[in-house]
Amino acid sequence: MPVTILYFAWVREAVGAGEEQVEVPEAVRTVAELIDWLAARSDGHAQALREPARLRAALDQRFVPLDTPLGDAREVALFPPVTGG
Repeated sequence: MPVTILYFAWVREAVGAGEEQVEVPEAVRTVAELIDWLAARSDGHAQALREPARLRAALDQRFVPLDTPLGDAREVALFPPVTGG
């Protein structure tokens, strides 16, 4: 099942794209595992995703912790924490 991955802010800049469609392997079951898998796709992905603790995620536009199962999600958004100031 194809999943749309959305990247925001410096994650998008490092990956070099704001969005991509991927076929997630069955072995990838959580957001954290997805981040690890995506990090192997290119040098830009590796740079953007090398510190998962600095990332936030949303599944189908719902904020979730990184240990959340992907389930039947059709969209995964990865972004840095929002800061004010």
